[in-house]
Amino acid sequence: MFILQESPINITQARNSHHSPNDGTLVNFEGMVRADDIKASHTAALLYIADTAACRQEGEKIIKEVLSQFPITHAVCIQRTGKLNVGETAVWIGVWAGHRDEAFKACRYIIEAVKKRLHIWKKEFLADGTAAWVRGKETPVVT
Repeated sequence: MFILQESPINITQARNSHHSPNDGTLVNFEGMVRADDIKASHTAALLYIADTAACRQEGEKIIKEVLSQFPITHAVCIQRTGKLNVGETAVWIGVWAGHRDEAFKACRYIIEAVKKRLHIWKKEFLADGTAAWVRGKETPVVT
């Protein structure tokens, strides 16, 4: 299941969204907005903008791929859009399986595919009041 949403991710609800008696593990990944301290001014927030229809379609495709390529029982990816402050969860992935090795591999596959294939752009807001689009995919025409 792939979910694209503006509201905060309820991790407890996401974790409890699936369980099978055959599952021996749940591997999850949580990507959070961090205060990037490499720059002179720290990151205060990120704005995520998505091509919603394309993201949902490609996100579902990624989930189907992982379910067919790995011996897992269920996978969920929840991706946030909108403005997120430092510390907020931007993406949450959960993979349920009988054994941990398969779940770890599947979880890694999902995050790498999401980062590479989804049309999501980020605008970084710095503590000094400046803002700029973050490197990566071509930036949309949005102000």
